Amino acid sequence: MAVKTPNYEDMVSLEIKATPPEYLPALLEIIRVFRESVTLPPADASFRKGMQEALAGETTPVYELWDGIDAE
Repeated sequence: MAVKTPNYEDMVSLEIKATPPEYLPALLEIIRVFRESVTLPPADASFRKGMQEALAGETTPVYELWDGIDAE
């Protein structure tokens, strides 16, 4: 028996059409923030940014990273 996969694009489109026009700018911002939060940059871009930060002295000592963490 085949299981039908929901068509999420159609479902999102229906939700957008059901949203009052005055709320569409907020909805668009929510969608953009969500996409940016779940999308990872390519590894080489991330490495390049990390190297630039390190070379610029934008670092934090490891012992400071553990401040406030209650690990046993």
